Amino acid sequence: MPKINLTDITVRKLRPPPAGQITYWDSTLTGFGLRVSQGGAKTFTVVHGARRERLTIGRYPIISLAEARTAARRILAERTLGAHRSPSINFDEALKQFFSTHCDQNNRVSTATETKRLLSKHFLPGFRKEAVGDITPHDISKRIDRLLATPSEANHAFTAIRSFFRWATRRHYVRHNPCEGMQIPTRAVARDRVLTDQELAQIYKTATQLGYPFGTIVQLLILTGQRRGEIGSMRWGYIEERTVSLPSSLTKNNREHVFPLGETAASILERVPRFNSPYLFPARGRDTPFNGWSKCKAAFDRTCSVGSWTLHDLRRTFATNLAALGIPVQVTEKLLNHASGTTAGIVAVYQRHTYMDEMRAAIELWEHRLLGLLAR
Repeated sequence: MPKINLTDITVRKLRPPPAGQITYWDSTLTGFGLRVSQGGAKTFTVVHGARRERLTIGRYPIISLAEARTAARRILAERTLGAHRSPSINFDEALKQFFSTHCDQNNRVSTATETKRLLSKHFLPGFRKEAVGDITPHDISKRIDRLLATPSEANHAFTAIRSFFRWATRRHYVRHNPCEGMQIPTRAVARDRVLTDQELAQIYKTATQLGYPFGTIVQLLILTGQRRGEIGSMRWGYIEERTVSLPSSLTKNNREHVFPLGETAASILERVPRFNSPYLFPARGRDTPFNGWSKCKAAFDRTCSVGSWTLHDLRRTFATNLAALGIPVQVTEKLLNHASGTTAGIVAVYQRHTYMDEMRAAIELWEHRLLGLLAR
């Protein structure tokens, strides 16, 4: 590409090429140039960075040479200053450090697993070789916007990338957190959906037809009322004599949770295949728990006729049905591992009763009712 001294006279006299376009680079300001097209259009441009990213400044004579050169100096100065202040570390390298020094050290296993999934799926493919200091709010927004059809996934993905950049800011990998000032994509709306008997029966029947792994998970969610991450991350070592003991590292409230299995749930677990993995529902690599929630739920919904429901609705429906069966609230809260109401605060300090017998009786009643719904 030709390099000349761009002046008002030379800019005005430059002729269009016979075909395509040609860029004349300014000999006095590296990276600043004028692109002249076959049709006669003249456009000021600037390139910067190791990848020679090109930015359009404006078209002549709408913008003058002096104005374009000033804008080019500002752009080049900002990019140079940013490169000087931020260490050159690519997103994929920073992400590995974030996983090992933050997620694995500070988060519960289920939280760390979900954070890794969100960042690896929605941001790593596009940002892999990008310097973290070059990622802009616009870059992040573009990727979040692609998820707006699934509001919950969009919100969780935004929370994960915001957590990453807060960490990166503390590490001085970026001077300014690009997520600062950004709002969560969609407003979370508290749900109160309780499935009808017919809907619950239809979901359970569909889960039975689909089978392992996701169908089995759905069956266990209905039968036990536990959170999806707790069932999806269950290990064989947690189960003993029809009792499940979840460690505090897995539960939402960081408290060990022990709950009984009914006869139906126990029989389902007996049919779960055993792989070379500690998990009942291992991911493809066998060393991590199940993580295909979005894809499997979408496939499930294509088979099931029940509309607009979530996996968490199964937990709410479980609690509602126990109330209808006359189960005392403290027993239900024990089954759900709720750190509120009758089992929280000072009560939790002095009330050490495990309610295991009462929980077994409640689960027996619930399974009997569910089997009755399925027989209709």
